[in-house]
Amino acid sequence: MSALNTEEGREAIAAGRASLGIELGSTRIKACLVDERGRVLAVGSHEWENSYVDRVWTYPLDEVWAGIQAAYAALGIRVKHAYGIVIESLASIGISAMMHGYLAFDAHDQVLVPFRTWRNTNTGAAASELSALFGVNIPLRWSIAHYRQAMLDAEPHVGAIDHLTTLAGYVHTALTGRRVLGVGDASGMFPIDPATGSYDADLVSRFDALAGDAAPRRLLEVLPTVLPAGAEAGELTAEGAALLDPTGALRPGAVFCPPEGDAGTGMVATNAVAPRTGNVSAGTSIFAMIVLERPLSSAHDELDIVTTPAGDPVAMVHCNNGASELAAWVGVFQRFADLIGSPLPPDSVYEALFTEALTAAPDAGGILSYNHLSGEPIAGLDEGRPLVIRTPDSQLTLANFLRSQLAGVFATLSLGMQVLDDEGVEVDRMLAHGGIFRTAGVAQRVLAAALDTAVSVERHASEGGAWGIAVLAAYTAARHAGATDASLAAYLDAVAFADAEFATVVPDPAEVVGYTSYIDRYRAGLAAERAAVTAL
Repeated sequence: MSALNTEEGREAIAAGRASLGIELGSTRIKACLVDERGRVLAVGSHEWENSYVDRVWTYPLDEVWAGIQAAYAALGIRVKHAYGIVIESLASIGISAMMHGYLAFDAHDQVLVPFRTWRNTNTGAAASELSALFGVNIPLRWSIAHYRQAMLDAEPHVGAIDHLTTLAGYVHTALTGRRVLGVGDASGMFPIDPATGSYDADLVSRFDALAGDAAPRRLLEVLPTVLPAGAEAGELTAEGAALLDPTGALRPGAVFCPPEGDAGTGMVATNAVAPRTGNVSAGTSIFAMIVLERPLSSAHDELDIVTTPAGDPVAMVHCNNGASELAAWVGVFQRFADLIGSPLPPDSVYEALFTEALTAAPDAGGILSYNHLSGEPIAGLDEGRPLVIRTPDSQLTLANFLRSQLAGVFATLSLGMQVLDDEGVEVDRMLAHGGIFRTAGVAQRVLAAALDTAVSVERHASEGGAWGIAVLAAYTAARHAGATDASLAAYLDAVAFADAEFATVVPDPAEVVGYTSYIDRYRAGLAAERAAVTAL
């Protein structure tokens, strides 16, 4: 898209035409401000980390609000510095966050148990039971699996449950007073019927019959209302404005788009919402989303069936573990640079190490890297143990070690994607986004080899879902103002991606062969990973 000059940006913000997107990711809460065409005006962020408390991965809700306020304040500082003004009004706002997980509230909106994130894998009994009952795969991290598992475990809080939601839905309700959810995020709570765009009525009935008296209410009374992209999902209340901006400068009244999950905003951020398009989002977790043109022949444990923010069916390959272990190793090398008197900023360390990885053997010289910090259902792991394994005849060099780490980031994903290949699913365009792609052409090249397909990255790739939810907010604002009646896919093509520039990497045949060798050894070596979980 065309560049935005300072005067245009100032005028858009001053006139209240800007849209705000806030995404709560696994390690960063990010705020992104865009104009009507999706051009970035300013960003702000706040770092945070999950906690492992009583064998549950969680984030305290007070840290949610402290982080949102910090990210918004950082955004405000950027706006003041760049444009010399303060944000007083917004055209629209959107909230996105990590999908799935479990947030249960009573009738007084009090949370009943600590937030259980997507990372928890203690719902095996419920997920198996529901998958068999529904005839579709219900992953461990889905909200309905957590809900049913709480019933099976006879947890005392279940009887007090008034409603369930996701993290994005929780924040949205606090800012607007409306208990709704975008269809993409809702599809990670309970299966969606593409024909109605809401929860599958037949499966809802089956669940209610199964739960019986163990459930405090009928399921549809517990779940949030589902809305598609472009729908108006409420307005910023006075209480919400004060919660978002404690300085009091921000006025209420901005229209909200439906709150979405990070998978949906990743699809928007890569313009991958039409059938036969796909995207890979890489961060703390890593997942691929392929928009389907036809139903799959059968259910698969490796695949979730979710939806785009517009409600179209999507096959999702979700891996709990992404780039966190790689980031830890980069931190080790950054510390070494400090010790020898050559300190470097993190981005420079990544660039140097990633560039070195390009000189490695295509199969990483026989080194295997397992990035499992937490359980990984696709790999059959209830818990994780990060490992680096090599045979005596492997070639231990810095380049091979780093190539192995990069290959390991995408390894479990490639195992899941093989299922789609076996189903005959075709993809015309695969796009990628996330911070790992900031160093141009490196992680992208490894991913292309792992998937044996061309991979494109757009210049907003590192902005990720925060930009995606800001664009969804701008789309709702445009529909609210009567400026468009286009579908989401058409709007993205005509507005947000009208002048987009993509860098595309075509897989190198030698690197495809090398990655195939790597993944064959990786699959065999999973036995060592499972043994480590048992032994350590």
